[in-house]
Amino acid sequence: MTRPAHQRPSPTKRKLPKSFKDLTPANHFSPRTFFRELVWKALLTRRSGQHRQPVFPKLTAGQIALTWIGHASFLIQFTNLNVLVDPNFANWLFLLKRIKRSGLRIEHLPPIDLVLLTHAHFDHFHKPTLRRLPHPKIGIMPWGVGDLAHNLGFARVIELEWWESFVHQDWKVTFTPSKHWGARTLHDHHRGYGGFVLEHQGRRIYHAGDSAYFDGFKEIGSRLAPEVALLPIGAYHPESFRNVHMGPDEAVKAFRDLGAQRFVPMHYGTFRLAFEEMDEPPRWLRQIAQEEKLGEKVRILDEGVPEVF
Repeated sequence: MTRPAHQRPSPTKRKLPKSFKDLTPANHFSPRTFFRELVWKALLTRRSGQHRQPVFPKLTAGQIALTWIGHASFLIQFTNLNVLVDPNFANWLFLLKRIKRSGLRIEHLPPIDLVLLTHAHFDHFHKPTLRRLPHPKIGIMPWGVGDLAHNLGFARVIELEWWESFVHQDWKVTFTPSKHWGARTLHDHHRGYGGFVLEHQGRRIYHAGDSAYFDGFKEIGSRLAPEVALLPIGAYHPESFRNVHMGPDEAVKAFRDLGAQRFVPMHYGTFRLAFEEMDEPPRWLRQIAQEEKLGEKVRILDEGVPEVF
C-alpha cells in the first residue's frame, strides 16, 4: 500500500514569547495594530444578521441538507444522521465581537448524532457552545484534543490521526491533513488539527477546518474524492496570514485540486480575525467564479437557511 505523503507532524515546542508579536500568527504586528484592527473596529461595527427559525427539508436517501450557522460551523443532515461541525454560537470570543449573528439558535437544532471538531482553537472548539448542545452521542476530534471534551456531554469521544477513519453503523469519518496549527495555549503544542471527510448514503462531504493552501488537497482528492467541499476563504490579509489561512484565490485552487463538484465557502464574515474588509472574501470569490466559469459549482450559503445538495 502506498504510504500517504502527509503524516502527523512531530510536535515542536513553542518558545516563550518575548513580545506581543510572538503571540500572533504572523509574528509581526503590534498590540496597537491588533487592538485597532481586530478589536476596536469590531466594537464600532453594529452586529448584523438574524437568527432564523430554520425549515429543515424532508430528505430522501442520498440527499444532504447543509445549514451554515456562521464562521466554520455547519449542520449536515442526512435522512438518519445529524452532524455538527465546529459549532460556535458565541457572541464574544474574549475581546473579539461576533459581527454577524448565528444563523439559528441552539434550541433550533435537531437531535445531534455526531460532532466533528477540527482543532482546539477557541473559534472552532467553543466549550460553552458544546456544553449547551443536546447531549450529542459521539464527538470526533484530532489526536491530543480529547481531554478538552471531558464533561461536555459526549457519550463517546474519538481521537483520530491524519488518514485514520472511524466507522459507526453505516457512516464513516476520515480525518485529513491541513496546513495550520493546533495549540490552544502556549503549552499544548501536542494537539492535532485537520479536516474531515464524512461518507454516508453514497455521498462524501469535506470540511477543511482551518488551512493555508498546500499540496495535501491533491492527496485528499485522490484518496477520498469528496463531492462537496466546505473551504475557508477568510483571514488572509496581511499576506503573512496566508501561512495558516487561504484567500478565495487559493481556496478555488484547492477546490480544483480536490476534484469536488460543489464549493461552499466558510470562515468569513462572522468574527474579525484579520485585516481585510468583512465583505471582501465572498465578493472576491464571486468575481473569481465568474472569471473562471465555475457557474453553479460555487454555492454561497445564507446563515440559517438549509440547502439541499
